Amino acid sequence: MKFDPASKIQDTWAFGEFGGVNPSITDSSTYTFLNPDKMTELFDHEIEGCYLYSRHFNPINKYLCTALAAMEGTEDAHVTASGMSAISSCILQLCQAGDHIISSSTIYGGTYAFLNNFAPRLGIKVSFVDINDKSAVESAMTERTKIVYCESISNPLMNIPDFEMLSKIASKNKAVLMVDNTFSPMILSPVQYGADVVLYSMTKFINGSSDCVAGAVCATKDFIMNLMDVNNGACMLLGPALDSLRASSILKNLHTLHIRMKQHSQNALYLATLLHDNDVKVYYPGLPDHPQHKLMSKIMNKQFGFGGMIAFEVGTLKRANRLMVLMQEAKVGYLAVSLGYFKTLFSAPAHSTSSEIPEDLQKQMGLTDSLVRLSVGLDNDIERIGQKILECFKKLDK
Repeated sequence: MKFDPASKIQDTWAFGEFGGVNPSITDSSTYTFLNPDKMTELFDHEIEGCYLYSRHFNPINKYLCTALAAMEGTEDAHVTASGMSAISSCILQLCQAGDHIISSSTIYGGTYAFLNNFAPRLGIKVSFVDINDKSAVESAMTERTKIVYCESISNPLMNIPDFEMLSKIASKNKAVLMVDNTFSPMILSPVQYGADVVLYSMTKFINGSSDCVAGAVCATKDFIMNLMDVNNGACMLLGPALDSLRASSILKNLHTLHIRMKQHSQNALYLATLLHDNDVKVYYPGLPDHPQHKLMSKIMNKQFGFGGMIAFEVGTLKRANRLMVLMQEAKVGYLAVSLGYFKTLFSAPAHSTSSEIPEDLQKQMGLTDSLVRLSVGLDNDIERIGQKILECFKKLDK
């Protein structure tokens, strides 16, 4: 299946209201009306091209939504103040007390904390399973299951789910397949293989410069309108509105995403191969020995590569911490959480971005203290960076 998200985005570009090559930034929280009847009509239902209040919609956010929907191949999209607000709003839109969610056990720590710690306070039950185990997913399904949740490339162990398999199970049981695609914008297009809702932390690769926090939901027009319903919409009532200045900045960055993802992927494949060839245990779907390498090769948009995220084992937490200090001193990149930045970022997930996950579940997942996660940057000379990393390894035991 050929899908070109970069071209889809380019087809959505619009001029500014005064002919500017960039759409104008709407620096207003509220909008005027010529008569009260039109205001009443807008409160009853959305009028395309007519705006009321920026917690609901505004023009620049709408431009960004249109581009994101085109990128994912969905009917519509909505942007939010963070990735977690996108995730939590969608879950709360679909679930109420007594409902049930099936989630991959290998997910971002913040998402795990919401599902494991917060959702049960609202009477929502959650089952964590090996999302690649068809029988485990089917066995976990109940009459009250509303969502099957996974990440397209899981954080931090780089597992790839079979979207088509999960979609069949979910649709058979009238559940929604919800996919966090933060690690792989443009690389994977989950909706093309049966996903119903695609989520993003745009903080990461989509924005690409680590200067803001933002999220997105890509889905059907009906689902997006339900999220924004003035009486019952989770995004409308919880209020995770994205600032228009940030929306404008992200929209401009989105138009270089295809170039950036290719370079992130090219650099990550080089480093993953180099480390693998030097007997380091590496998790990267671009390596032939990755358990889902063939699956990803089948479903990926090949021109964008296998992604910019890799993880590898160092042996002990002490060695992992020492290696990261050495890499920062060698100017490989920065010891920092998050990902998608133009410089390489690295952290030990067991004690940072996955720390919310209990130790016993971390062990069950295969997440160790000694795992280091790299968000590989856009370095022009990746061979030089690779040699620096190897030198840091040599210094580990000195």
